Amino acid sequence: MRILITGGGTGGHVFPGIAVAEAITKAAPETEILFVGGSRGLEAKAVPEAGYTFEPVPATGLLGKRWLHIPMVLWTTLRGLFASMRILSRFDPDVVFATGGYVSGSVSLAGVLRRTPLVLHEQNSVPGMTNRVLARMAREVHLNLPAARRWFAKRGHLKLSGNPIRKTILDGDRLRGLAEFGLRRDRTTVLVIGGSQGARSINRAAVGAIRKLLRDRNDLQFIMQTGRRDLSFVRGRLSRWRHEACVRPFIQEMGDAYALADLVVARAGAMTLAEITACGKPAILVPFPYATHNHQEANAQAMADAGAAEMILDKELKPEKLTAAILKFVDTPQILREMSISTLTLARPEAAQKIAQALLKYGMEGERDGENGGGPVRPQEDARAQSTRGARNGRRRSRGGRSARSPRRPVRHRGA
Repeated sequence: MRILITGGGTGGHVFPGIAVAEAITKAAPETEILFVGGSRGLEAKAVPEAGYTFEPVPATGLLGKRWLHIPMVLWTTLRGLFASMRILSRFDPDVVFATGGYVSGSVSLAGVLRRTPLVLHEQNSVPGMTNRVLARMAREVHLNLPAARRWFAKRGHLKLSGNPIRKTILDGDRLRGLAEFGLRRDRTTVLVIGGSQGARSINRAAVGAIRKLLRDRNDLQFIMQTGRRDLSFVRGRLSRWRHEACVRPFIQEMGDAYALADLVVARAGAMTLAEITACGKPAILVPFPYATHNHQEANAQAMADAGAAEMILDKELKPEKLTAAILKFVDTPQILREMSISTLTLARPEAAQKIAQALLKYGMEGERDGENGGGPVRPQEDARAQSTRGARNGRRRSRGGRSARSPRRPVRHRGA
C-alpha cells in the first residue's frame, strides 16, 4: 500500500502528519509513505529528520496578499498542481491524506483529479479556506474539535478524531528532562513556548517576568523556546540565571520538556493544545492575534471554558500580568491539580491510531478490488465512489493488476 501525506508551513500542519505516519508504520510496516510539501516550510526539515521521504512542490498562500501579488500566487499554485500531478502519477498512492496549509491545496486537488481518495484533517475550531473547499471532495474529514462542524456544508463524512501527537511527546520522561535541560528536581518548572518559530510578544513578556521571579524567589526554574530570531536577546537578558533558565531556539526533546513542566505558557495553536492536553499540563495561553480567522483565540477560549487554561490576549500581555498569572498557579497547587485533571479530559491521545486505521482501509479495499476485477457494488457506496474505484483499478489492471503492480523508480528525497 502507498499513502501520500501533504501539509505544511508550520508545526501545526507538519507534526500531525508525522504522527499519523508513525502510527501507520507501526500498524503496517510494509506501507510506503511519501510526504509532499513546500520547499521553504518546516516540513522540508522535519520530515526527513523523522525518517520519511519528502518531495517539495511550489507553493504560496493567498490570504493576506495584496491584489498585485495575486497573479504570482495563481501561477505558483498552478506550477504546484502540475508538479503534484507528476508526483502522484509516479507514486500512485492508494489515498492522499492532507493536514492543511496552503501547500496541501494543489496536492489534494491533483489527487482528486486522478480520482484518488482524499482524507482531510482539520486541527482548528475555525477551518481554513483550503480545507473548507476540499471537504466537498473528500471521502472523510477528521476533526480535532467539535466546534469545527458548523463550518462544513457537507457533514456526513465528518469524524471527531482529535489531533495526532508524535510518539516522542507521549513518551517524555521527567528524569531525562532534568538531565537534558540541566535543572533541579526540587523546583517548580515553567515551560515557555511560542510555537515552532517562536513568538516575540511572549518572549519579551516572559523575559521580564522571569527576571523578576528569579530575583524574588528561589523555588522556580524555566525552560524557554525562543525561535532563532530572539535567541541572542533572551539569552543576554537572562545570562545571570543560566542555571535557572534553560533557553533554546527550538526544543527537540519536547516530550521530556512537557514531562518536567508543572505549568506551560504558550500560543494556542491546535498542535500545542493537543500536546498540552495529552500530557495533562495546566496552561496560560496567549493566542496569536493574526491567526487565520482568529482561530487561536477560539481554541484558547474553549480550553478556558473547560477549566484547563487561562487566556491572556496578546494585546494585554505585559511582564507584570504574566508574572501575576504564573504566581497565582505556582502558589496554589490545588488550582494546578484541578486544571491538570480538566486538561486530561480534553485529551485524545489515540487520534493518530484512529486516523491511521482510516487510511489503511483504502489499501485493503484496493487489494480486494484488484483481485475481483473491480468488485461488486456495496450498498453503502455511492456512484462516485464506485466510479472512482473502477477507474483506478482499471489503470492498475492495465499495468498487470493491483497485487502484481510492477516496481517503479523509487521516490528520491530532494531535500529542502
